[in-house]
Parts: sequence; structure tokens; C-alpha cells
Amino acid sequence: MGNTERDKEYLGVDTNVLVAFLDKEHPDNSKTKILAKHRYNAVNPTIIHEAYHTLVYKQKWKREDAKNTLSDYIDLDTMLFLDQTKRITKLGLAIGAKYELGGRDSLILANFLSNSIERMVTFDGDLLNIKELLEGGKRLEIKLPMDLY
Repeated sequence: MGNTERDKEYLGVDTNVLVAFLDKEHPDNSKTKILAKHRYNAVNPTIIHEAYHTLVYKQKWKREDAKNTLSDYIDLDTMLFLDQTKRITKLGLAIGAKYELGGRDSLILANFLSNSIERMVTFDGDLLNIKELLEGGKRLEIKLPMDLY
């Protein structure tokens, strides 16, 4: 029997899209409405902790509000929370070297690839320039949220 969690089409959500989606006052909030329509989303610890940092230090949320909002988000039944492993970490290092990306971006990409997430959304220009990542027989398409459909 197949893994019903994996039988769904999950959309990888980068930090900058998640922050804009959660913060109604964010200038890009209206560009993230697709997340509410897309049934299944995937994140990992790096994304959640970057979002916490951004919400608290840049968006000026109260720490408790950021913690509660992000905790509620990762507890949604439609959310796939991806673990990070040594194998994913090594793949992230390889992606960073190959594509000249920073460590956090590389780790996020490696995590999505390793978990067979085929599409992700971001506002990050460096990631959008890659457009598509092919590693180890797996493919990850990188798009703006508005360009999904």
C-alpha cells in the first residue's frame, strides 16, 4: 500500500512566501493567496525558523504571536513537515557549490528534492533564476506564487 501522505501533490513553500502569506500587512501578501487555494504545502525546520526570525525582527510581530502562528501552521492536516538528515545536509552542500547558493537556500532545495517535492514557490531572485533543479533523478520546479496556474 502506498504512503497516502506522499500520494498528494505537495507544494514547497519558501520562507519569503510563507511570511508574506501569514502577515496580512506584508506588501506581498496579495501575491500569496494561491497558498490558501493549494491544498497541500510542505516546509522544513529551516523555513519555519527563518519565518520566525523574519516575523519577529523584520515584521515586528510579538514573539509569542509568531510562535503560535507558526506552530498552528505546521500542525495543519494539509501540511507536510519535512525532517532534515545528514544525507539531505550533504546534498545541500553539493547544491550550494554547484549553483553558487547560500547554505539555507541550498538546504531548503535539498530537502524538497530529497522528499520528492516537485514544485516550490519563492520570491527569491537567485532561486527563480535556476527555474528547475535536477539532481539524482529528481526534479524541482521553482516559480513565483502567481505563476503557478
